[in-house]
Amino acid sequence: MKKYFSSIDNNLERWLSLVFYMMIAVTIITEVIRRFVFSYSSIWGEEVARYSFIYMAWLGASLGVKNRAHIRIDIILNFLPNRGQSIVYLFSDFLTIILAVIALYFSMGSVLTSIEFGSVTHGLRIGQYWFLMAVPIGFTLIIIRLLQSMTRDFRDLCTGNKPFSGNSLID
Repeated sequence: MKKYFSSIDNNLERWLSLVFYMMIAVTIITEVIRRFVFSYSSIWGEEVARYSFIYMAWLGASLGVKNRAHIRIDIILNFLPNRGQSIVYLFSDFLTIILAVIALYFSMGSVLTSIEFGSVTHGLRIGQYWFLMAVPIGFTLIIIRLLQSMTRDFRDLCTGNKPFSGNSLID
């Protein structure tokens, strides 16, 4: 069971991003064929591609936090000892988690308003809140990844090991 959860922890964002990417590709290819071959297009195609892209972007943000792959200026970090690097990473993650919690709180407002008034999408005719939930889900995943990062950095700080400086998103 531990191996199963480890696999989910390591690959959740990658697999979900792949699913949303495939949805975008299939939808756009289908819509191009329908438009130029059959002179017909659907109203839902654009929405599926747009909302899939939004979810994929938030999953990518979470994956970037997990791998420390976001853009940063780390010239000063290279001159610090291991403990100093861990402290800087912990401070940075702490500030980011505060921002993420605030953003999560305020992003729930639009979701709750959408649920309250029953707003639906124009083409798909399903609840708008399903797509507005991309932001709170994204920030929740970011918070989880930040907590994991802070735990790892605190462990490195206590042991004096070199902190995790990041992986590339593309292997």
